[in-house]
Amino acid sequence: MQIVREINIFFVRKLKESIRQMAWVISGLMTPFLYILLFSPLLKKITRPAMSTAEVLDMFVPGILVLLAFGSGMGAGWLMVFDLNNGIIERLRVTPASRFAMLMGGVLKDVVAFIVPAIIVLVISSLFGYEIHFVGILLQLLLLSILTMMVSAWSGSIGLLLQDVGGVAAVVTSLQLPLTLLAGILLPISFGPKWLQVLAHFNPLYYGVEASKELAAGSIVNQSVFIGFLVIVIITIITLAWSTRVYNKAVA
Repeated sequence: MQIVREINIFFVRKLKESIRQMAWVISGLMTPFLYILLFSPLLKKITRPAMSTAEVLDMFVPGILVLLAFGSGMGAGWLMVFDLNNGIIERLRVTPASRFAMLMGGVLKDVVAFIVPAIIVLVISSLFGYEIHFVGILLQLLLLSILTMMVSAWSGSIGLLLQDVGGVAAVVTSLQLPLTLLAGILLPISFGPKWLQVLAHFNPLYYGVEASKELAAGSIVNQSVFIGFLVIVIITIITLAWSTRVYNKAVA
């Protein structure tokens, strides 16, 4: 199909751009390891008796994977501003290629940028006792890949609309902290007061974290998993439809 060929062309182009920017690749790989190395030891003594390293990783790694998926997609806005400033979008305006293909090329690149370090994190964590449930992990990676698609499409579209690095940074940073804190990525939301637990249910990332934890534990037929997939898939479809409209107008 023509649309598949066009998506592949833009995907390969974006992937080559990322490979040439190895500093960003290495930085992206280091972030989850720093969380595991520097933050996870702090969790050992939050319970009595103190948790083992394996127990800490079982609680912490699913949230780190969600954070990795979120971060992999969030950078799309800055890259879009870079393309605008360097005339790349201007040149793409004369191509007959589908604007949806342009969108999906970058989105799928971000999915790869999530999956590769996620697998590395899982492999290294398993060496320290993190239990791997293969079917659960595969579904977890699928769910979080869809989450990456949602965030990437949204961020790239914000870049097209604002066309300014400062504007993108202001929007992203103002949303990133409350979304990640209210998702229970670093610490379970159940540790917080009731009002915080209620507020978390308005955050799509929360459902991704809850489903991710259940899948990581090997619990596949689970209400949290069903709700997580339902919420993330529906919001992703809506986001892709909106982003396609943004691309059609911006790259007209």
